[in-house]
Amino acid sequence: MRFLELNSADLDEVLKRYAEEEAEAREVRRRYADWDYIRKQPPRIRAALEYYVETGDIRRACLIAGMDLEDFRELLRRANIPVVV
Repeated sequence: MRFLELNSADLDEVLKRYAEEEAEAREVRRRYADWDYIRKQPPRIRAALEYYVETGDIRRACLIAGMDLEDFRELLRRANIPVVV
């Protein structure tokens, strides 16, 4: 049974579009982030915020920070980092 068929050209186009969207989201997070606030944070929190800005991986950033999702989202708000979906 075939659910999805992609030829090589289609797959390349999907991957290219995904990479472009990820780069755009990263740029938005970088642009809006309050870097002065981020730099003033303890090393573990700063690392988690920087990781999130670069990757958008909120779950792993929570693990790095040692925080639950709700508290980390509040930290993102204070650091003015948008959640781009």
